[in-house]
Amino acid sequence: MSNVKMLAACLVFLASLASTAEAKLYKWVDDKGVTHYDETVPPEYAGKDNVLFDDKGRIIKKNSQLSADEKRVLEEAASKKRSADEAAAEQRRRDRSLLNTYSNEKEVDLARDRNLQQVEALINSIQLLQKSAQENMASYQLESQQLTQAGKKIPPSLKSDISDAEKRAAKLQQRLDKAQEKMASIKANFEADKVRYRELTGTSAKQ
Repeated sequence: MSNVKMLAACLVFLASLASTAEAKLYKWVDDKGVTHYDETVPPEYAGKDNVLFDDKGRIIKKNSQLSADEKRVLEEAASKKRSADEAAAEQRRRDRSLLNTYSNEKEVDLARDRNLQQVEALINSIQLLQKSAQENMASYQLESQQLTQAGKKIPPSLKSDISDAEKRAAKLQQRLDKAQEKMASIKANFEADKVRYRELTGTSAKQ
């Protein structure tokens, strides 16, 4: 379409809007270089150059394309808003869940204790295995020490037993550490739930 035809089309469109006092028209160019006239600018071109006309065809405002820094600032602000909105939605979901799950604060403690029972059982089991592993290691080490004092060589099988016992002890300690971390996390999460439950229901710790 020639510039003359485009201008004519624009004037015709403006004339059709003349009866509406609030009518506005945007002029914008797409990625292919084609000029468009419409009442709105597509979202993908909102940050690019466009011109806003009133119903008389007069320029109201020229919107220049955003710079890279301006776009970055806007994107960061939009990202922060999305994160805040998601966090707020998640908090509302958790609040509803708290109120629907518990009738009073005591029920929060009971739920916590039920969750802790499984972890406590796991910790006790690991500690029993640790005791057995430590006894085996102590036995191997004593045997190795006695052989050394007697001026005898430590057989490869005993060295292997000591190495395996040390590895087993290390793995059991890692399992114990994780289980204890899980217990601490459960306690902290349920304590936070209690505090939030009090806030939502307007109750106090004494109540």
